Amino acid sequence: MKPEFLLRLVQKLKWLAGCVLLLIALLWLADRLWPLPLPKDDLARVVLAEDGTPLWRFADANGVWRYPITNQQVSPYYLEALLTYEDRWFYSHPGVNPLALARASWQNLNGARVVSGGSTLSMQVARLLDPHSRTLPGKFRQLWRTLQLEWHLSKDEILSLYLNRAPFGGTLQGVAAASWAYLGKSPQNLTRAEAALLAVLPQAPSRLRPDRHPQRAQLARDKVLRRLAEFQVWPQGSVDEALEEPLWLAPRQEPSLAPLLARRLNRPNSPPLIRTTLDATLQRRMEDLLMGWRARLPERTSAAILVVEAETMAVRAYVGSVDISDAKRFGHVDMVTALRSPGSTLKPFLYGMAMDAGLIHSESLMQDVPRRSARQLFDRVRRAGGCQFCIVDVPQPACRTVAGGLRPETLRRRTA
Repeated sequence: MKPEFLLRLVQKLKWLAGCVLLLIALLWLADRLWPLPLPKDDLARVVLAEDGTPLWRFADANGVWRYPITNQQVSPYYLEALLTYEDRWFYSHPGVNPLALARASWQNLNGARVVSGGSTLSMQVARLLDPHSRTLPGKFRQLWRTLQLEWHLSKDEILSLYLNRAPFGGTLQGVAAASWAYLGKSPQNLTRAEAALLAVLPQAPSRLRPDRHPQRAQLARDKVLRRLAEFQVWPQGSVDEALEEPLWLAPRQEPSLAPLLARRLNRPNSPPLIRTTLDATLQRRMEDLLMGWRARLPERTSAAILVVEAETMAVRAYVGSVDISDAKRFGHVDMVTALRSPGSTLKPFLYGMAMDAGLIHSESLMQDVPRRSARQLFDRVRRAGGCQFCIVDVPQPACRTVAGGLRPETLRRRTA
């Protein structure tokens, strides 16, 4: 090999290395000048029951609510459906799949219309983080953001962004918010048919919204199911069963339990998921119970229910008012935390202890006669069994009769 040839080869390699280094430097500079717009903490929060059921939600500044989750908190069925239908090579490509782009371009040219897209999950996340127009400059911008995502984040982190930011129609973002809103269940417990439905919705969240266009949504779901059978991700028998499953949706409603407790817990430094010890089923029963008593209460009167588990002292139900939207009853006032007379607080304990001591029973007649009181809360003879449920100031002699020799330390000992 002649020295001149080797010299030219070395010069070309140096030139090529210089170009590569220059390109790397330009990319590094561009990455610093136009950093990746990763989502910042916002005010979207969800108050949860002990089992994770959403009780109340606070939307962000754009009116969007989301339920933050990790990749491990999603059904494997959903991840299989999503990756198979949207991006089979997600964990292999560098953010852009050239083969998928070429296939989509060929199909679109032959069809003279948009037949399929070549966007990977990484490209879709890039568009969610930095929306752009569907023009050629917009596509280059999307490709740039996609490369930045792949440089700065792992594949699992990119997938997590998609799971929490993908649009599902209306003000819903993220698969967990969609699962609770449309299906009334955790995304961990999805069936194959439900997983296929949620996997396809972000493609056209308004057009495929299942609560408004159920037939379109079911056709799209079935297309995903057949794709999963075609690629042998799921057995054909399981897919056939899923195809027979009707499109069932839970009654569409926003989380609307324990609003006054949620207001207490929503602080500027609160996490996106605010966890409580409430039992969602019991909370709903208590709210329905109090709402049923609403018509029996006097005007401009509210009420509250607080259910505490004696053994653990965990709050299981918290109803702060009859109806938070009832201005005439001051529904915005939390009666659980409102200052109350100590006597009213002690009454249930005094009656219970007196019954335990055998001083009275539920049918004992107790005189409710005037002694010294500024309010006219005495009018007739009452049975002991109903006293603790009435707003009644039992006169002092009657209290002494009921309480007997019971002292505060006795009360503490009996309630401990």
